[in-house]
Amino acid sequence: MTSRPGVDIPDHRGRTGLHLAGRGLDRNPRVRIRDVELTSQGWHILRRTTFDYRRRDGRWETQQRETYDRGNGAVVLPYDTNRGRVLLTRQFRYPAYVNGHPDGMLVEAAAGLLDADDPATAVRRESAEELGVRLGPLTHVLDAYMSPGSVTERLHFFAAPYTPADRLAEGGGVEEEGEDIEVLELPFTEALAMTADGRITDGKTLLLLQWAALHGPFAPRLAPGDRPPHGG
Repeated sequence: MTSRPGVDIPDHRGRTGLHLAGRGLDRNPRVRIRDVELTSQGWHILRRTTFDYRRRDGRWETQQRETYDRGNGAVVLPYDTNRGRVLLTRQFRYPAYVNGHPDGMLVEAAAGLLDADDPATAVRRESAEELGVRLGPLTHVLDAYMSPGSVTERLHFFAAPYTPADRLAEGGGVEEEGEDIEVLELPFTEALAMTADGRITDGKTLLLLQWAALHGPFAPRLAPGDRPPHGG
């Protein structure tokens, strides 16, 4: 039998058993995993899974789904309320470029994969690498699946304060990983306007900026005695 990288022998990242993900899942009695096929194992992993699914009317049917597994990630919005600023990035994104974006240069919040780190450690690492900034106390905003129809990634959202004194380096990302990141320090009002006029089209960044405007550091402050939003 031929050995298969990522299955029987280590692939280029030292991984084996990549075809086993999902085989033991039994949390949903309406889903029975039948087979998991490893179709690609580049830097990330593409699997084709065959499973039986019981519909709401009780009928069982066999389905196939492809899942793209790139690991989980974390994203952060650094903000300076005293100066009304936020830190964002601009970088080339080929998938957006090939799918209609004019030049592929997306304005985004700093983000990255967790790798072996916990989410809080990961966002501090990415902020240092991409933005050259040391973050203050982290606020966990939420966790979300950004493209659950095909991508397994769960993204952890954070916000954190910074000051001019926390800018420790130029940022720009890790050149060895192909990163060439421009750091943008923008007035929050301008960044929010960019979400409305199409200059910011990245989903995670849209979500964080809207959160900052509605519930976060730039949300309107209630006068004493005013009713909090959502009846809280």
